[in-house]
Amino acid sequence: MKRPLSWLKVTAWAALSLLAVGCAGPDRRSSTPYLGASGSDGASRSDSKSYWDGDNVSGSPSMVLNLTRQVMYYYKGGQLVGMCPVSTGREGYDTPAGNFRVIQKDRDHVSSLYGDFVDANGTVVVANVSANDTKPPGTSFRGAAMPYFMRLHGGVGTHAGFLPGVPDSHGCIRMPEKMAAIFFENTPVGTPVKITY
Repeated sequence: MKRPLSWLKVTAWAALSLLAVGCAGPDRRSSTPYLGASGSDGASRSDSKSYWDGDNVSGSPSMVLNLTRQVMYYYKGGQLVGMCPVSTGREGYDTPAGNFRVIQKDRDHVSSLYGDFVDANGTVVVANVSANDTKPPGTSFRGAAMPYFMRLHGGVGTHAGFLPGVPDSHGCIRMPEKMAAIFFENTPVGTPVKITY
């Protein structure tokens, strides 16, 4: 059975898109591209889904994360004042649903669980590893940077990070760096965070 040429183009584009997401290296993570906002040519676009309008709004802050939509909503006094795309835990590392509170804030947090094996000069030898993986000789573990970290539960928290447009983390909630900084500055310890589907 012959399929229309357009079907082949769509299938090829989808396969290439999946490869691009799967091959994202750690050097792309610091620029916080949002691949979910890519154009028809597949090229990455900057985050156009975020906004903040809470500087002149009073009231107690709260956040709501929708895991299905991969969006974090920020409220002050019950009024929506900001939102941004996120990337939550991938399969096997699911971000937990429930009601939480911010229990710790660390602007310059570094993961103690995930990162890279580096040589004596700091050059990455093996990227994206667990601290428990077997180290190549002559290397040490360097934890991944997690700027503007706000801990919610166990090792799970919000922080600036890579956004491929799908759940991709080890359970944390990655945000565009600009929004992670804004949310961090406006969120005191104890702020409620609801995570739902």
